[in-house]
Amino acid sequence: MRRSFGLIITLGALLMAAPLHAQTFDPRYPVCMHVYSGSSGGGGEWYDCSFISLLQCRATAAGRAATCDLNPYYPVNAPPPRWRHRRSG
Repeated sequence: MRRSFGLIITLGALLMAAPLHAQTFDPRYPVCMHVYSGSSGGGGEWYDCSFISLLQCRATAAGRAATCDLNPYYPVNAPPPRWRHRRSG
């Protein structure tokens, strides 16, 4: 009985020690939206770094628990990303 209890505790400790994934900022975009879903949303909080301007980010964040921030990892002298139009065919 003690052996199986020790095995369960060891297995639980190994599963809890799984590597965590860190939140990354996409350096291609200058603006990030910080989304707060809190305890009622169940998902915690995260960053969505896919915006070219603060106005674009604020329009997306309207009505949500979110704020727009400048991306700390965006290179200041880099040209803005170009829009890529996809052709359907």
